[in-house]
Amino acid sequence: MCYTVPLAASIIVSATRRSRKSPRVWWLNLLLLGGAIFGIVDHIWNGELILVSDNLLHDLGLGALITVAIFACWGIIVAISKPSLDISRDVVVARPKDK
Repeated sequence: MCYTVPLAASIIVSATRRSRKSPRVWWLNLLLLGGAIFGIVDHIWNGELILVSDNLLHDLGLGALITVAIFACWGIIVAISKPSLDISRDVVVARPKDK
C-alpha cells in the first residue's frame, strides 16, 4: 500500500501540471511515478500486492515518507539546476579561422 501515496501525489501533480508547462514539474511527476512503480515492483516481488494490508497505517506512513523524500530530492535538483533550461544559449559553435 505504500505505493499509493506517491501515486496519488503523481496524479495530483499531473492534474495541476496542465496549468504549468514547466520541465521542473515534469521532473517531479517522473520522480513520483518512479517511486510508485518501485513500490509496486517491491510488493509484487515480496508477494504483498493486495489492496488492504494488515498494517495499513504503517504502509501509508511509509508511503508518505517516500513521497517526502522524493519531494526533497526534487527540491535539491531544482536548486542546483540552472535557472534557464534552454541549452541553446550554452552551445558554442566553432567557427573556422580566416586565412
